[in-house]
Amino acid sequence: MPHVSQRVRELHARMTLPEKLAQIVGYWVDEGGEVVAPMQGEMARASLLEDFTRDGVGHLTRVYGTRPVDPVERAAWLWAEQRRLRTQTRLGIPALVHEECLTGLAAWKAATFPTPLAWGASFDPALVAEMGGLIGGSMRELGIHQGLAPVLDVIRDPRWGRVDECIGEDPYLVGVVGTAYVTGLQGAGVHATLKHFVGYSASQAGRNHAPVHAGPRELADVLLPPFEMAVLDGGARSVMNAYTEIDGVPMAADPTYLTTLLRERWGFDGVVVADYFAVAFLHVMHAVARDKGEAAAQALAAGIDVELPTGDAFLEPLAARVAAGLVDERLVDRAVLRALAQKEELGLLDETFAGEPPTTVDLDSPAHRDVARRLAEESVVLLANDGVLPLLGAGRGAPARVAVVGPNADSTAALMGCYSFANHVLAHHPQVPLGFAVPTVAAGLAAELAGSGAQIVTARGCDVEGEDRSGLAEAVEVTRGADVAVVVVGDRAGLFGRGTVGEGNDAEHLELPGVQRELVEAMVATGTPVVLVLVTGRPYAIGWTTAPGRGPAAVLQAFFPGEEGGTAVAGVLSGRVNPSGHLPVSMPRSAGAQPYSYLQPILGGPSEVTSTDPTPVYPFGHGLSYTEFEHTDLVVDAEVPAGGSLTASVTVTNTGDRAGEDVVQLYARDVWASVTRPVAQLLGFHRVALDPGERVRVRFDVPTTRLAFSDRTLTRVVEPGTVELWVGPSCAERATAATTELVGPVHEVTLADARVVRSAVVDRQVADGPLRTGSGDTTAVNDIVTVLAP
Repeated sequence: MPHVSQRVRELHARMTLPEKLAQIVGYWVDEGGEVVAPMQGEMARASLLEDFTRDGVGHLTRVYGTRPVDPVERAAWLWAEQRRLRTQTRLGIPALVHEECLTGLAAWKAATFPTPLAWGASFDPALVAEMGGLIGGSMRELGIHQGLAPVLDVIRDPRWGRVDECIGEDPYLVGVVGTAYVTGLQGAGVHATLKHFVGYSASQAGRNHAPVHAGPRELADVLLPPFEMAVLDGGARSVMNAYTEIDGVPMAADPTYLTTLLRERWGFDGVVVADYFAVAFLHVMHAVARDKGEAAAQALAAGIDVELPTGDAFLEPLAARVAAGLVDERLVDRAVLRALAQKEELGLLDETFAGEPPTTVDLDSPAHRDVARRLAEESVVLLANDGVLPLLGAGRGAPARVAVVGPNADSTAALMGCYSFANHVLAHHPQVPLGFAVPTVAAGLAAELAGSGAQIVTARGCDVEGEDRSGLAEAVEVTRGADVAVVVVGDRAGLFGRGTVGEGNDAEHLELPGVQRELVEAMVATGTPVVLVLVTGRPYAIGWTTAPGRGPAAVLQAFFPGEEGGTAVAGVLSGRVNPSGHLPVSMPRSAGAQPYSYLQPILGGPSEVTSTDPTPVYPFGHGLSYTEFEHTDLVVDAEVPAGGSLTASVTVTNTGDRAGEDVVQLYARDVWASVTRPVAQLLGFHRVALDPGERVRVRFDVPTTRLAFSDRTLTRVVEPGTVELWVGPSCAERATAATTELVGPVHEVTLADARVVRSAVVDRQVADGPLRTGSGDTTAVNDIVTVLAP
């Protein structure tokens, strides 16, 4: 039994079996509406709320996020419903309300922040934590207790449709940034839900729900570390299972991960919730259970505590098996005690809802927009630039005529991800306004160039999808008459066949959808300098853009940058914003090179024994600036114990003529090991702002566990030996390098070992000024404990 209070035990002792089961299921208030979950139409069932909740209810599912409802009106309804549960059910237990919140609260009129791939591109956990706090504040104000985020799946194949929900392809980056979100959300009083535990992103050929063939070492060393960090360092209070199977065993029925690892090894004491319909899927999709009752029994025994979004399996089917003696009621008790303990922790057992609900709410306040803007600006990645950018560059006048072309140039929907309310729900309600301002890239650029004398001409060119080429001629015509052309192409997020990326929208190839490549190439062929802006939810194969003389003059990548994304992209184009984003995922060479990760051993890359080359077009960590940063004089400890910590410090100088922010990236390679190791591995990173000519010394304190791996017995260890370290602008470039020796016996990693790198600016010297030792930025931006401490 879990450790729970006496109060919860006494409450549990009074419960009948129907009352127990009611506490471990959800009720979908607006069930039967838009499809926002896999097989929702087949799985959902209608039931009057009062009848359904006669014995109480565990969760209310997506009260605000299934259809557009006025937040104040729905809050009034919710408070009244909670009072009814308090006063008109025998035990008087309120419902826990959960919502999606990946890119902001998924509710009408609520702010939409950049998608998680943009979080990763920012390399700024502190800002992500700030965003999480704002999202949590909005949720708590509306009576929401649990958020179904963050997604901690490590990207393994960009063909997978849910890549835009992921943070990146490096487990440490995913873990640090994801844990920052957890801490921000939970700091506002809303429980975070880690998903999808585990292996979902490694599905076969990037197909949604497809089998996963990851071995135990890949699971332990790549896919599990972000979850471990969020549980142990972030204190996450809920976990959601993955839909997929691993080696033939569906995760929803696997106690090895949901109980043995999560609870017994990591000590997780929160609640495990089922992904929507995942319990019933054991019967109808995986065919490992003969009926929903057997599916419920398997899921409950594995460690799933609460069935979401409804009670398809945990109500009548499970009750029948308990009554027949086929399921031990103690398994039900275990789940119920955990669910009640969560409600006690959230204050729900004391909440009477006697107070009035909010009569006014601002879900898109100036604070929301400020963070949305800053995160969008930090996430835009400048991939290539021959000098055409910035458009308002120093020493040259503004272009007289600017062509703004492309299907995403004047689209608000193009700026938001799959789990934004706009693309998740409002796409089904075209008559309903968005409820807040979302300037497009075209509108943002017009504002940036206002007063410069530049004339802006526009053409759509083509759609995101489809084969219609009728608009190409107009796009070419406006491009020919311009001094510079900005073409904005990419994705349209949606679900299950609606859109080009998002849940259920997997890709067979990694070419830009539709005829967008033809549009870009036709514009380049005019001879007018072309700036390509990619607004996407996945990285695409854009090697053709690098062909000398046949590619765009500059390329920007923006991963669904949210409500302020159009303004942010326009700011980078004009030069008001100096780009500082870096790729959290490799830009692939081709679909045929997938799955690919920069965390590859020697034979995972090009070699003389294969005719294919998976080297990405742009590597993990790549990102240019309008200034230049020089990395020199990396110094590391000559030797450290295998179970110790090493110190590395590097000098970073802004050698350009404008202020900018650099993401200092520290990489390593374990030269010899008992199992094959990656040729490059991110150890830590630090975002630092520098004025022209300014120089800083950045120090990293690196626990050697950052070099840990599963040995031949699958024991997680740090082995003695030679380690190469370097700092550079990406994983593929060594600007300054050093070597250290790990010495002593093999260190077996324990949960007590540190997992997080601490970093700080220790010296700062302005141009032609004195050295200020120990001054400057002392915040360890990738130390989740330091940054996020209240």
